[in-house]
Formats: sequence, C-alpha cells, structure tokens
Amino acid sequence: MRVIPVNKRLENEFLPSVNSFSNLRGKRIFLTGGTGFFGKNLLTAIAAMNGDCEKPRVEVMVLSRHPEKFRLNYPQFGDISKLSFLVGDVRDFPFPEGHFDYILHGATESSSTLERDDPDEMYSVIVEGTRRMLDFSVKAEVSRFMIISSGAVYGPQPPAMEHLPETYTGAPVTVYGKGKLRAEEMCVEAGDRHGFTVLLPRCFAFVGPYLNLEAHFAIGNFIRDCLKNRPITVKGDGTPLRSYLYTADLVEWLLTILSSGVHARPYHVGSAEAISISDLANLVRTCAGTTHPIKILGASVPEALPSRYVPSVERAASELGLRSRYTLKEAVTRTLEWHLA
Repeated sequence: MRVIPVNKRLENEFLPSVNSFSNLRGKRIFLTGGTGFFGKNLLTAIAAMNGDCEKPRVEVMVLSRHPEKFRLNYPQFGDISKLSFLVGDVRDFPFPEGHFDYILHGATESSSTLERDDPDEMYSVIVEGTRRMLDFSVKAEVSRFMIISSGAVYGPQPPAMEHLPETYTGAPVTVYGKGKLRAEEMCVEAGDRHGFTVLLPRCFAFVGPYLNLEAHFAIGNFIRDCLKNRPITVKGDGTPLRSYLYTADLVEWLLTILSSGVHARPYHVGSAEAISISDLANLVRTCAGTTHPIKILGASVPEALPSRYVPSVERAASELGLRSRYTLKEAVTRTLEWHLA
C-alpha cells in the first residue's frame, strides 16, 4: 500500500484561520466522530496548528470503534502529535482517566439508509450517545461541551423563506432531526445543572476533502460522476435550492464557536449563497472540465416554489466575525483537485 503523507496543501488551507481559535492551544479535547467527514478535516486543522513546535499544542483523544482500521486506511494522520485513540462505542465507552478541557461531540451516522432501515438505531446513537458523553463530561470536569447539531432540527424550510434563521421554531420530521433536537435539549439541561458551557452549531451542507462521494449528497455524487468521466445524473427535477460551505471554512467556524461561542445559543454553520441543484450540476461539470450531458430524471411542477435548505448566517458573522473565505466554485475545484491528487 502506498503511504500518503499528511497533505500539506490541505493543512495550509487552515493556516490563515488558525489564529481564530488559537486559545485552543494547550487544551485537552475529547472528540467523537473524529474518523468521519467532519472529523478528518478537524484533525487536519489540528495537525496544522500542532505543526508549530514553538507554541503549545492541542491534545486530542478520539473515540473510535475501529481505530486500527482508521490508521490503516488513513496513514496520513499517523504523524499528528498529541493525537491518541480510545476504543469504544459512543453509547457505552469506558471513561478515560484525567481532566479534559473541551468535548467536541460529533458522532452521528447521517445516513439516509440507516434512517430508512433502522431508525431506532439512528435515534439511539444520537440520544444515548449524547447521554453517555454528558455523563463523561461531568467526570472529566469539562468547561465547554460542543454538540455538532444540524439544520434538520427545524424540519422543512418554508419555500417562501429565503434564509432560515436560528429563531425559526419549525418541527423536525426525520428521526435524525428529532434525535438532534432532543440531544441539544439534553446538553443544555446538563450544562445548566453542572455549570459547563454548551455550544450548539447547527450545520447545513458542505463540500471538501473526505466527502463520501457515494453517499446521499448530490454535490458528492456529481463530483463522482465527473471523476468517473460519465454523465451527471440529477435524480429529481433540479429545482431545489441548497447552499454549500467549504470544509476549511467549516472547521474554522466550528473551532471558533467551540472557543468563543455563547452558552446554549444556536449558531448556523453553512453558506447563505443559494444554488439550484441543476445549476450545481453545471458548476461541477464546468469545474471538472468535462462535457458529458446532465441527465435530469424528474419533472418540475409548474409554478411550484422550489424547496429550500439555505441558512441565515448573520449571527455567526455579527457575533463571532465569521465569513466564508472560499466561493463555491473554489470549493468544488479544490475538492476535485484533492480527489485527483
């Protein structure tokens, strides 16, 4: 097997934002979901931060059911200093010894297949996993606890609402969304009771390195089709409006919220720049430089407003100074380049 070195170009994408969360230096963090899409990008950012030997490093312990498999499949993470693994399931893992400053809880299977085939398992992982993490947070005497939540807690966005604000109540309709909302409530209750700060980033849609191109994400499927040099297939009618944030921005936003966010205050993490699925397919094709046709399988409904999943990010901007550094075109191009490399 060819051993891939740590992707220095990818690390360099995080360097301009490292100062945004420099107060994480010297902290001890417990991370769940560290081997997933978000987690790999978070670990890359921490590798960039810890590459500066002259400054205090962030110590990270990652909970994983199969850390050896992760190390084998992703040897580029083997050289990150101050990184260790704990074997276990998020619902019943053995508590490690010692104090942790922060917990970053992102372990959730965001899978349409699991939602359909085993919704009870999905809900259990979210809710019972969060319960176990909260018990551990009390033992570890953490000061800040972040649960990575989702825009799914709102349920469907009203088509006439251009941008979804954090103040919108709504109601989740998926098991995933219901589980995330309950987990948020549990975290705030525990934080109020035990005196630690709870951070609530609600994440929307993203593109970047380590995105699973075979999952149920349209942008990943389009990139896959181009990399395989075949026509892009749009399963619906192409009218739904979505927005995408690049992973370098995602990580900067998450770690800034972790270090500077306000207790029990939701913050949207995503892009406010809407694009239709059909226009997205065209953009991906242009970035990839292919000329294959785009096949739209569904038929649109005349005069119907398109569905939307586009957040307002004004709170993150005004309160935490967060901005997107990458356009969607740049994000898609960098993702394509990363896969080709």
